[in-house]
Amino acid sequence: MESNEEVYLELCRHVLAEGVRKEDRTGTGTHSIFGSQMRFNLQQGFPLLTTKKVPFRLIASELLWFIKGDTNIRYLLENNNNIWNEWAFQSWIESEDYDGPDMTDFGRRSLADPQFNEQYKQQMKKFKDLILHDDSFSERFGNLGSVYGKQWRDWKTSRGDTIDQLKNVIEGIKHNPDSRRHIVTAWNPEDVPSNMALPPCHTMFQFYVADGKLSCQLYQRSADIFLGVPFNIASYALLTHLIAHECQLEVGDFVHTLGDAHIYSNHVEQVHTQLSRELKPLPELWINKDKQSIFDMEMADLKIEGYDPHPAIKAPVAV
Repeated sequence: MESNEEVYLELCRHVLAEGVRKEDRTGTGTHSIFGSQMRFNLQQGFPLLTTKKVPFRLIASELLWFIKGDTNIRYLLENNNNIWNEWAFQSWIESEDYDGPDMTDFGRRSLADPQFNEQYKQQMKKFKDLILHDDSFSERFGNLGSVYGKQWRDWKTSRGDTIDQLKNVIEGIKHNPDSRRHIVTAWNPEDVPSNMALPPCHTMFQFYVADGKLSCQLYQRSADIFLGVPFNIASYALLTHLIAHECQLEVGDFVHTLGDAHIYSNHVEQVHTQLSRELKPLPELWINKDKQSIFDMEMADLKIEGYDPHPAIKAPVAV
């Protein structure tokens, strides 16, 4: 049986060898396959990659942001988490309120032009300061619309009601564990074209209870294998651990099903570097047992123990 990390590395090798060249929304270009699945046994260590450092703090704070139903990046910035900044920043620089230097196509220009890169850093710092300290600005430009937290916790129905999908699923696991309806969906066709900064890549996930263990399967329509997928694996593994903790179950498997699984053309060298490294033992997750509900969890209640990864590998984000 392959180790948890080897499953991911094998996907990288497969896409490099068999992936077709495809263009994409960002203009970067990818090596892509359609339809792939990985299975991680959560009893065999927490699946935080060791062949490159993956920042658990960012993963945990983002997941807690989703769980709270929050869609404004202020909470993330308060926790020194910058992974959603670009989408909110783009809405600001494209607005009539923005009066700074031209930031068009900042995702690629900042890498190639040192002068532009310095301007970008200055404007991003200004943007973050305004989000953190100006309530009106934060309300207007910090909110990403109906992204994951909104759909998980406050789904709007056609009748004007709201559905707390995550809470309902947890109650279902507790009281009707054999149900085949333990599903949370984030893909709302009505909101996708008009009310989401980035349409959900993680379209739906389902829980399954057997032999006292909780398993989770995620369907991800679009998967950035080098940068995004390691985060996604750890995030949904953490979510499975947290819900199992609340429901007094052991953890089972995390099954990760991918639609368009791709390596960006400007990530290929980094992937080869990662594949050249030796595996290390996976860490363990610590959860504060004095907290039972996932809705009460804060960053201090979650820790990773025994994590000794290889150094991080930097790569540009396609926006």
